Amino acid sequence: MAHLSHKTLNYLPETLSEHEAEEGQPNSVGSFSFWPPHLEKVFPVYAMGIPNPVLDSSLQNSDCFDPIWDDVRKEAHLEAEREPILSSFFYATILSHDCLEQALAFALANRLQKPTLLATQLMDIFSTVLKHDKGIQHSIRLDIQAFKDRDPACLSYCSALLYMKGYQSLQVHRVAHALWGQGRKVLALALQSRVSEVFGVDIHPAATIGNGILVDHGTGVVIGETAIIGNRVSLMQGVTLCGTGKETGDRHPKVAEGVLIGAHATILGNLQVGECVMIAAGSLVLQDVPPHSIVAGVPAKVIGRVREHYPSLNIQQDENKHQSEKFLYQLPRKNGTAEKD
Repeated sequence: MAHLSHKTLNYLPETLSEHEAEEGQPNSVGSFSFWPPHLEKVFPVYAMGIPNPVLDSSLQNSDCFDPIWDDVRKEAHLEAEREPILSSFFYATILSHDCLEQALAFALANRLQKPTLLATQLMDIFSTVLKHDKGIQHSIRLDIQAFKDRDPACLSYCSALLYMKGYQSLQVHRVAHALWGQGRKVLALALQSRVSEVFGVDIHPAATIGNGILVDHGTGVVIGETAIIGNRVSLMQGVTLCGTGKETGDRHPKVAEGVLIGAHATILGNLQVGECVMIAAGSLVLQDVPPHSIVAGVPAKVIGRVREHYPSLNIQQDENKHQSEKFLYQLPRKNGTAEKD
């Protein structure tokens, strides 16, 4: 079983493979000519691979060590065997592609397409950014590992890649954030708007988000323009990181590494949430939170200290299952104690 850490090596090549350079042609895997004839009638044109053959070839390298992608393909093969009715689906979404970046671009484009924003256009946007941004290539793997490790509902890497809107919306944000940094702000905002429509997740493209992030369920998550989220953070559904409405400029929360934020917690204003903090479900945070503390209530107050170094990583451990579920999903009373639904 693959496992990815923050020490992961680079995966993708900068140039074409020697064979492709000699032939002057990209590999046909994933191209139109490679598709079985019966699939051409099942899937539209955009389901037949990246339309740009030069971009397609630059993203592939069979010699690169990529354990995540290897496991994704193995899982897709197994699932196709278990559910033959989905074999064409797994071929189109996973097995016809040469790397994780291609498969992710395909999945995102097909989820976000609409008549005025075609899947071919979206796929070209996603693929171009993924091709050139090594940081995003690193992040998409650390994020998918975070989902696999921390979310009990995530059965496989495949399920995160294909079905989990928390993962998908986070990766669209990473592309939008890169576009925002390039000055392509209108396109970045268009992607933000579309993700909000489709997934119910609203992340401003200027927000800065670290690696190894879990956005569990995703529904109702709102992250403002100047918010900063560190590495290894876990956010449950309905989390809000916004301004108070009384400030301009730098006005959103700064969340440090290893923080765990419970369902429907709200953090308002340009405040600091220290590393390895736990914020209870339904809490309203209006002031700085010291590192390694537990806060709960409306308004939130410190009610204890965190024992784990990274509480965000331990939300599914069996010995803490009951306590974690109570903390993350039950609303706190005003005095900070948990209240049953």
